[in-house]
Amino acid sequence: MALSLFMLGAAQQQQQQQSIPDAPAPATTGLSDLKNQVTPGSGATADTKQGDQNAQQNAPQNQSSGQNSNSSQTPQPNQQDATPQQPPPQTFGNQQDQSAFLIRVPVNYIQVPVRVWDKHHHQVAGLEPEQFRIYEDGNPQNLATFSVVPEPLSVAFVIDQTLPSDIMKKVNDSLDAITGAFAPYDSMAVITYNTSPELVTTFTGMRGARLPAALQSAKRPGRDMGMPTVSGPMASGMSINGNSPDPNLAPQRGNMSGFLVAPKESHPLNDAILFAARELARQPHDRRRVIYVIGDGKDQRSKVTQKEVLKFLLTNNISVYGTLVGDSATWGVGYLDKLRLPLLPTDNVLPKYATFTGGYLNAQFSENGIQRSFADIAASLRSDYTLGYYSHAPSLSEKHHSIEVKVKVPDVDVSAKEGYYPSLANVSQ
Repeated sequence: MALSLFMLGAAQQQQQQQSIPDAPAPATTGLSDLKNQVTPGSGATADTKQGDQNAQQNAPQNQSSGQNSNSSQTPQPNQQDATPQQPPPQTFGNQQDQSAFLIRVPVNYIQVPVRVWDKHHHQVAGLEPEQFRIYEDGNPQNLATFSVVPEPLSVAFVIDQTLPSDIMKKVNDSLDAITGAFAPYDSMAVITYNTSPELVTTFTGMRGARLPAALQSAKRPGRDMGMPTVSGPMASGMSINGNSPDPNLAPQRGNMSGFLVAPKESHPLNDAILFAARELARQPHDRRRVIYVIGDGKDQRSKVTQKEVLKFLLTNNISVYGTLVGDSATWGVGYLDKLRLPLLPTDNVLPKYATFTGGYLNAQFSENGIQRSFADIAASLRSDYTLGYYSHAPSLSEKHHSIEVKVKVPDVDVSAKEGYYPSLANVSQ
């Protein structure tokens, strides 16, 4: 009896142990079959949110079905239906070494303002790019840019204060008209020179209150140009019976037969132009750089030579314009200075500056003529053609390169700078 009860209990316990289902087997697949997952840093997308909601809705159903499943059945691993990962793109050897075969050639962009005159000395407008030919060192160049749109101007206005007093009065009375000759988007700096250059104001707008105030403060009475007395009865001081009452007042101490030495004049125009050019060199490259000189063009006792100043001007693309006054405004004087006659001194150096840099001079005697010259030169600057080409001359070389511009139009004169010096500021790759 006891044995039969023991056998019945063991059979029931074995049946209960067989009814307990086995634990689910782990999936053998990796993480490569996962789809529609959240990419780090990109946030959750609409597909990801929809997948999460479907998973939450199906979770209770899966849980209930798992509880009703037969204990003898083992869950099968999921089938890999994910799209296999694409292999990384192959990089061929020629693409890796492409940068090694890229050759960069530095070139200089040379900008050349050009003015075309007819036989009546009027500017010729309406020319086309095909009518221009440009040469560097005698070799033709391909025209890269052509423009007739006026560029903003940066003008360094240089006033000669060594003029005679009567000429200086005309210049002073004309300075108020300079602001109306230029456009509002232009800028101007005022520089004066007597014994040395002096900056009155740096570059400022044409319509502000700063420029008229600077022009007003730049007015000077000028110099008295009387002849110095170096001999005769008026050359010596007071005398009594041919002797000086005070030896300290004699021209030569204790000697009445001495003579007076006339003081040397100073007209440092070269120094003033170089001073203005250094101020202009700091201006942006998209503005045209101009030095405007009003004076007689005389240069005496400058610290720098004209050759040094011309090299700086041609290196930094600066043009020199001017209004000649005084005796330099006499007809024919400017043409004689251009000829550079041997054994004769050059009193007026402005024609050479204007010729080499592609500028222009206007000679006037009267106050009204000086005021008209301001408007004429400003209009001439806005009517120039602007040509540009790329030169392959070495950028670090200090060699001078000549420029010649020709126009396929009969009976016209062409005015442009005669050359340039390479500059790293104009290098492009």
